[in-house]
Amino acid sequence: MDISIERLCIENGLKMTGPRRAIARVLSEATDHPDVDELHRRANRIDPRISLATVYRTVRLLEAKGILARRDLGSRRARYEPSGERNHFHLVDQDTGSVLEFAAPQAEVYLRDIARQHGFDVDVIKIELFGRRIPE
Repeated sequence: MDISIERLCIENGLKMTGPRRAIARVLSEATDHPDVDELHRRANRIDPRISLATVYRTVRLLEAKGILARRDLGSRRARYEPSGERNHFHLVDQDTGSVLEFAAPQAEVYLRDIARQHGFDVDVIKIELFGRRIPE
């Protein structure tokens, strides 16, 4: 991911403790929209003293500050990614829960055209597609 969560925390006036730095690093490096349990596992590799409660508190704080966005991607667990108002597309594998982000410039053009036909000017497009991998 090309976003520094730690930098965003500092810009938002948050005190950067050791555990917050570790959690911010994990979030910045994540490409798979981890849930809190996975964030905890990864942060514990950096600092084994980080508790699950600390991860929950940090995620809630980052969400409240608008740094993180919670996503419901078809599982019972919330997943997290950096906030942002940019066009955003996800493919979610319903068998494994894996998430693939992708760009779709042609789809964006088509969707904006549909919106214009209905009298709308679209600011942001966010789409989540749920399915299963096709066996090779």
